[in-house]
Amino acid sequence: MKKFVADPSFWEVFPEAKIEILTVEGINNEVVEENKADYYDKLNRAAKEARNYLTEEPFSQNEVIAQWRQAFTQFKTKKGARSSIEALLKRASQGREFFPISPLVDIYNSISLRFGVPCGGEDLDTIVGDLHLGKAQGGENFLPLGAEADAPALTEEIIYYDKEGAVCRCFNWREAQRTMLTEKTTNAVLVIEAVNAQQAEVAGKAMTALQEDIERTFGVTSTRQTVTKEQPEITL
Repeated sequence: MKKFVADPSFWEVFPEAKIEILTVEGINNEVVEENKADYYDKLNRAAKEARNYLTEEPFSQNEVIAQWRQAFTQFKTKKGARSSIEALLKRASQGREFFPISPLVDIYNSISLRFGVPCGGEDLDTIVGDLHLGKAQGGENFLPLGAEADAPALTEEIIYYDKEGAVCRCFNWREAQRTMLTEKTTNAVLVIEAVNAQQAEVAGKAMTALQEDIERTFGVTSTRQTVTKEQPEITL
């Protein structure tokens, strides 16, 4: 059985963090043409809700954005790296449309927007060995989504990684092609991150909504767990 392990190096930086984990098996993530309009509506309704988190000018002063930017100052990052929720909220603030990708990705993006939390997902079958969250040693292999060249992790960057290299860099800022969710994905692990008590409360509510949406959509049951400093290791 694969495990998820948050390394001691992670807790040194974020001792109050809580990582919500959802494992789901036996799904059909194929895109069905006649369902695309429903997912389009789902995403763009969520984007409208997300604007409730954007009440301040400039954009960086909104609480969700400011908290995650501050978190990213606590470890080594690639210049310009931002939390995944900032990227989604930026698009929402600009009134840009969101288009469907695949059912599982669309569901977690809609939850991310609705609750103002960073969400991510990986194909469980492509993870080699255990999945870790911690500081990079530096040089871990990483082929980003949409790229053609390797972009290795930086020393002491916070990454998700397995035996083959980095899975996501800077929490879930950048996704690796190797472990990304695809239409062929049948087993997945989904993550919602929180680095303080305030975020953890919202993340818990978001994970409840995510689990309900996934189970209703795919007709499966899923397993939810929470990783903390006191319980840094779980079985996926």
